Amino acid sequence: MLLLAFAVAIGLVSPARAQQKTNVDKIVAKVDNYIVLRSDVEMTYVQMLSNGEKDNGNLKCEVLENLLVSKMMLAKAEIDSVMVEDAMVEDQMTRRMQYFINQIGSQEKLEELYGKTIDQLKGELRKQVREQMIVQKMQETITADVKVTPAEVRKFFNSIPRDSLPYFSTEVEVGQIVKYPEVSKEQKQKAKEKLQDLRKRIVNGEDFAELSKTYSEDPGSAKKGGDLGWWGRGAMVPEFEGAALQLKPGEMSPVIESPFGFHLIRLEERKGTQYRARHILIKPESSTLDLNDAKDYLDSLRSVILADSISFEKAAKEYSDDEMTKTSGGFFVDPSTNISRMPVESIDPVVFFVIDTMKVGNISPPLKFRTEDGKDALRILYYKARTAPHQANLKEDYQKIYNAALAEKKQRLLSDWFESTRSEVYISIDPMYDSCDLLNKETF
Repeated sequence: MLLLAFAVAIGLVSPARAQQKTNVDKIVAKVDNYIVLRSDVEMTYVQMLSNGEKDNGNLKCEVLENLLVSKMMLAKAEIDSVMVEDAMVEDQMTRRMQYFINQIGSQEKLEELYGKTIDQLKGELRKQVREQMIVQKMQETITADVKVTPAEVRKFFNSIPRDSLPYFSTEVEVGQIVKYPEVSKEQKQKAKEKLQDLRKRIVNGEDFAELSKTYSEDPGSAKKGGDLGWWGRGAMVPEFEGAALQLKPGEMSPVIESPFGFHLIRLEERKGTQYRARHILIKPESSTLDLNDAKDYLDSLRSVILADSISFEKAAKEYSDDEMTKTSGGFFVDPSTNISRMPVESIDPVVFFVIDTMKVGNISPPLKFRTEDGKDALRILYYKARTAPHQANLKEDYQKIYNAALAEKKQRLLSDWFESTRSEVYISIDPMYDSCDLLNKETF
């Protein structure tokens, strides 16, 4: 769906589809100099249905209203001189483009698929990204002070028909404290020497890309000959970026160290603040002694927690090496709700099979595992709670209901803002949407 949205946003459609789009598309609303196309409404409508929204007969009207509010925010931002910095737009655009490249397989495949260079694609996407960021900034400004009280949460919950309350599957709360073994100097030296030997082979005529395919321990780029695609300043870790940007196209770096391991880097191309490089990554392996030291550390920390000398949450914030979970007291968080109680089907299967053998309230002994980037690590798991399948209720689901009530209140505020602000801009809506009654059937 994201790829489809990307294609529609910058006109990446086949000639037949392009002709069809020309024939059926039309402007259905205007807000000052900003327009809403019929395809915008239809595309968003399909996305909402795919995300589980139900059409009560009024969904397309809701879609159009949301699009109108967004366009009005853009128009009002122009009046109020609300802007986003070019650097922030470029960074966001580069990240999104890299996502699409990763999904399709390579920059070359993306360019071949759409018959446009990466710079052309970014040029066509830049306006949309900037507008999205301005709308987000306006929304955050308008709703910054919105809060809901416990009484409002209760009122919101009681307004939901009993037969419409959601049913939640089994949910669990699981936390972790992670320890990365301290890699010894000897292991680091082995990794450096391996890369130095590869560098000599490249200097003597062997192909960088082929050696990367064979030896690099970066699974994402190794199969592409180490090609990392295009990135902007600030996207890579400083050690890597600093070394890459000191090179001229075609030059190769000495062995450099980053938090990911040791690299050989070859700069392929550079255009302004954007650059494309290849690398060969070798990660120093932890020795058995290194792993045992980490295990002893976690064993001691577990004993302190079990003795109630420190809470698990505090220990995770102070001592865990995992940046993603330590800020939440070690707990895995459901990204859709931003709370730590998660459906069991959303839990990492490796974690699930461990807690399936544990009792609620227990903390596991240190367990060896591999991180997403392939590092050896150890962790202890805390099985805090388990909630049986149930229909939504205030006692067990207060945070979820709070989030829903807050979202509804913000949406009401945005609708009120639309009503109070619309007189400041020119708005017109195609008669085909008269039944939506968005402007009380008045045409401006």
